[in-house]
Order: sequence, then C-alpha cells, then structure tokens
Amino acid sequence: MNESNAKPTQSLKSGLTIRQIAVIGVMTAVTCILAPFSVPIGPVPISLTNLVIYFSLYVLGTKEGTLSYLVYLLIGLIGVPVFSGFTSGPEKLFGPTGGYLIGFIPMAILAGIFIDKFTSNYVLCLLGMILGTAVCYILGTAWLSYQANLDFKAALFAGVIPFIPGDLIKMILAMLAGPQIRKQLIRADLFTHSV
Repeated sequence: MNESNAKPTQSLKSGLTIRQIAVIGVMTAVTCILAPFSVPIGPVPISLTNLVIYFSLYVLGTKEGTLSYLVYLLIGLIGVPVFSGFTSGPEKLFGPTGGYLIGFIPMAILAGIFIDKFTSNYVLCLLGMILGTAVCYILGTAWLSYQANLDFKAALFAGVIPFIPGDLIKMILAMLAGPQIRKQLIRADLFTHSV
C-alpha cells in the first residue's frame, strides 16, 4: 500500500496508529499550552498540569495518556518553556519542584488504570485519581524536602496541604467532563476505546 492510500488507523512499527499519534500530539500540545500558566503561592505553584493529565487519561487511556505526558516532559527538558511559570530545562526537572513533575508519571499510570477499567464508575475513577495523586504528592514532597532542605512536615505544608482542595476540584471536573469528551471522540471516530 502506498502512502497516499494509507488509512488514518494504519498501524506503524511502534504499534500506535497514525490516528493515535495525532491525538497524542494534540493532548501534548494542550498540556504545553495550559501547564505553564500557574499561580505562585510558595515554592510549589498552583498549575493546570494535573488537570490536563486527568483529561488525557479519559481521552487517550493509560498508555497513550502517559505517553503524551512523557512527550511534554521531554519538550520541557530540552528547553521549551512549557513547565509552570514558563520555565524549562534540567534545572527545573531536578530543582525543588521536579519531584512533582516526575510524580505525575506514576500518577498517570495509576489513575489511568482505574479510569480505563471503571470509566462509568465515578467513585472508582475518583479513587484512582486520589491514589495516583497521593503517590505524586509523596514523591514530590520527598524531593522538595531534600532539595529545599526542609523537614518532611514543612515540605508537606509547602507542596501538598494547600493544593488538596483545588486538586479535588480538578479531579471532579475531569470525572464529570472526561467521559463525555471520550464519548464525543468515539462518535467522531477519533478514539476506539470503549466507554
């Protein structure tokens, strides 16, 4: 089959279809656009990164949603200012808040597993997002404590406690809107996972 006759769902050697790669690219772009906007309230800013990840998991599923975040992380690592506060580079990734950036990876995997398995069960999806976010909090707080020379309790109050209400709101927003977005994408034949 020549390229001009290739279908959008044609599988590439990576195992992803052209359509999947396109949707991953779109979600990566959305993350790159929204994640830099943040509100500095201390060493750890309020950002939209985790909200975009929650939505990505509904739109793409665990594997592609996590891959989308990893691509975003690499874009920031090479110097494009897509991290919170329009920052970038290894100094951000390995700085005081870098543990949260790394913590988003297991968060996406754990929350994604719940979202994939229980898309229509709000309680279990919320539980998955809470568990995933808790892992992110632990990794981020441990790294913040080490990098900023804070005791764990002080790091917890700097990097977790003020964020809990807002993060719960983000989870609820994703939980309510995510399945609807997924259904619309399935209707438009842009997404093949079942709901």
